[in-house]
Parts: sequence; C-alpha cells; structure tokens
Amino acid sequence: MKKKILVFCLMIIGLLTSSAYAQKSEAILKAGLNLANVSITNNGGIDDAKTLASFQVGIMGDLNVAPFLAIQPGLIFTGKGTKSQSGTEGSANWYKATTNPYYLELPVNIVFKTPTGPVKFFAGAGPYLAMGIGGKNKVNGAIAGVDFSSEKSIKWSNDDPTTLNQEEGSGFGIMKRFDYGLNGLAGIETKKVVLFANYGLGLAKLQSGSNSGADNNNKHRVFSIGAGIKL
Repeated sequence: MKKKILVFCLMIIGLLTSSAYAQKSEAILKAGLNLANVSITNNGGIDDAKTLASFQVGIMGDLNVAPFLAIQPGLIFTGKGTKSQSGTEGSANWYKATTNPYYLELPVNIVFKTPTGPVKFFAGAGPYLAMGIGGKNKVNGAIAGVDFSSEKSIKWSNDDPTTLNQEEGSGFGIMKRFDYGLNGLAGIETKKVVLFANYGLGLAKLQSGSNSGADNNNKHRVFSIGAGIKL
C-alpha cells in the first residue's frame, strides 16, 4: 500500500516539476468547497438531498504553452461521498448515514484563457486519476426508540491498477481503491489570484467487484468552488 502511494506521488511530482522548466509557468496553491454526491440512476442522475459538503486543498501547475492555452497538472487532497436519511431525527425510527472518503487526486486539465487584460477568463477540461487513502462511514439513528450510532474507517480494496480486468482484495463492504473520471472547470484569474468552479464526473463504480462500464449508477459526482494563490 505504501509503495503504491509513493509511486502515485512520484508521478505527480514529475508532472509538476516538468512544468517548472517551461517558460511563464506558475504554481497555484488552491483550496475549495466540495459538494459531493453519488449517482443513483443508470443514466448518472443524483438526488440533491444526498449532497455532502466536504473540501479540497492542493497545488496545480500552470504550464502556459501559448498566450491562450495552458496545461494544468496537479495534486489534490479531496473529499467525496454522499449522505442519506430516512425518517425524522428524534422520532422512534430514523437513521442518518454518511460516507466521506478522501482521495489523492491527479488531474491533468487543458485550459483555454482569454489572452489579454489584467483579468483573464478561463475554461477547460481533462481526465483525473485518484487513489483512496482514508475516510469514514458514519451511521446514527433509532429503532423503536432505542438510539444507535456507529463510526468506522472505510475499507479499501488492495487493487493493482496495472491489472485492468482484475481487482485484488475486493469484497462486500469494501470500496475500490482507485477512482477515475473527467473534470470540467471555469473561472477567472488575475496576476495573483484564481477563482474557480469545477465539476468532477466519476467513471468508476465505488463498490469493489462492480463493473464500471455497465451503467452510470454508483459513481462520484463532485461540484467544487474555491480560490487559489499563484506562487
């Protein structure tokens, strides 16, 4: 497990380091609010009532390859997940459940910018790869007036991403170690500050042993807003 995290981080450091040698390249320290959810229908729809507030923090490279075009690799610590509730809190029968996994995420976005002016607008998209590193499953409620509560660390499969058609360590109640998907982003930037909005469309099912390509049910959906400072 430690070896996988090390290899994952070295890949990211390599991408960020390569950006540092490019002309007019910058690094952006960013943080933001995540509104996370999990799709519940075969076509990828969600239930807004199950949206979970979380956060993200990380660093992005900004490799300007043209006045209007940049490549932005990054390393982001990000929270995802969902929540659900049945019944009214305080009644005889109710429950509230929260799943809040944390990932190290590697996005690589292609970003188009307005080429002139003190304030630039940008929009872009790209893929991401993420590795689950922690998180909690929480449940509390009552049955026939008797309160109950549980909090457990998320269990991850011991998956090897090089074995594309096999997931090692899968089982009931275990989440897939690796997530992947697509990002879409937009925002504005000045010489020192970046304001952004981002939508992450997960393409991998969360539960271990499940087929990611069968439909779009049970996949991450994350809308983020935040700010960054150019270093």
